[in-house]
Amino acid sequence: MEVSTGRDWVALSDEPLVPDALSSWAVRPDCGAVVTFSGTARNSSSVPHEILALEYETSTDLALGRMSQVVALARTRWPDLGAVVVHHRVVRVDVGESAVVVAVSAPHRDSAFLAARFCIDALKKTVPMWKREVWSGGAAWSEQCEDLVDPAQL
Repeated sequence: MEVSTGRDWVALSDEPLVPDALSSWAVRPDCGAVVTFSGTARNSSSVPHEILALEYETSTDLALGRMSQVVALARTRWPDLGAVVVHHRVVRVDVGESAVVVAVSAPHRDSAFLAARFCIDALKKTVPMWKREVWSGGAAWSEQCEDLVDPAQL
């Protein structure tokens, strides 16, 4: 489940994400900076259990559309961007594995850092993603949530 335009690649995956491979895809000959963010599943949360894994669910069409809008917005704010990658897992993600990866290339580091930060923050604010926390002997949907906004409001 992906959308790729040559310089942009957004995807939802049920396979493990490989941050190094996604970062390498973002490398461009006219770009001297690649910034990669990998959000990994951690073993703690607001529940009093040690988390073993997270399980993510979403509406595929809506999520891919919103992710593409986020990338388009990043391009309007930083027109010099080379490549932009935004991938999110939508299955079980064990502790230590990447749940989301953003990689951005640009001629200079300022644009790459700012755009990567914008993309991950905007993804969290605009893409409907439900997270189930799994621990030994139980599981529950995460109660940590924010109201979603339309990407155009960012």
